[in-house]
Amino acid sequence: MLFIIRIILITLSLILMSVYAVFYCLFSPRNPKNTYHFAILFSKMSRLVGLKVTVRIPESAKNNGSVVYIANHQNNCDMVTTTAAVQPDSVTIGKKSLVWIPFFGIIYWLTGNILIDRDNKNKSKSTITDIVEQMRAKNIAVWIFPEGTRSRGRGLMPFKMGAFHTALQAGVNIVPTVISDTHQQVNLNRWDNGEVIVEMLEPMDISQYKKREIRRLMNDAHAIMLEKFEQLNAEVKRPDSNKNCCG
Repeated sequence: MLFIIRIILITLSLILMSVYAVFYCLFSPRNPKNTYHFAILFSKMSRLVGLKVTVRIPESAKNNGSVVYIANHQNNCDMVTTTAAVQPDSVTIGKKSLVWIPFFGIIYWLTGNILIDRDNKNKSKSTITDIVEQMRAKNIAVWIFPEGTRSRGRGLMPFKMGAFHTALQAGVNIVPTVISDTHQQVNLNRWDNGEVIVEMLEPMDISQYKKREIRRLMNDAHAIMLEKFEQLNAEVKRPDSNKNCCG
């Protein structure tokens, strides 16, 4: 019964938010400032699925202006966990197909997130250049998931280079954000689905890396995030269950 109630509430919330997004963004569609507002609304939905989200953000990682935020990408639960750490004047980088997701797609597009064609390998360099130009023109930060896909319980997967090319080309720092493991954590028939910790780490100083050292930068970022991921997993309180709603 609780499962049915939650599905209804989640669906209604998405419908209401999509309608609200149309009116809220009516006079400033695609404005990056909209992203933060709706990220906070999505983070509030964690209560609907029975998750307690603990957010840790150091003062040094706030109001950084134009930076590249990187975060681990696990499953659909990211919509209500990672969003809690989103900072003002930042947008996410997502694939174009996201706009076709019912209700969520219109919100994602209207709030100014950057859409890219990940299937076109030949345009990867120009895509990074376009992102960097938008960062400079609008003085915004971007969120990128360097694993490139959802891990679905496979831990912190190897990183792709796009986020690090972007940071080096833009000359901006990288701010890692780590979310504790949510694989098989949420059961919509259970009232309390435990805790998730979202921790933003200290910014990585990009000036310590030359452009030809992109692989060293990528490996350093992965090592930092993997250590934190394991630490958070040891700390977090999770209920015992093998049922999973986060795909």
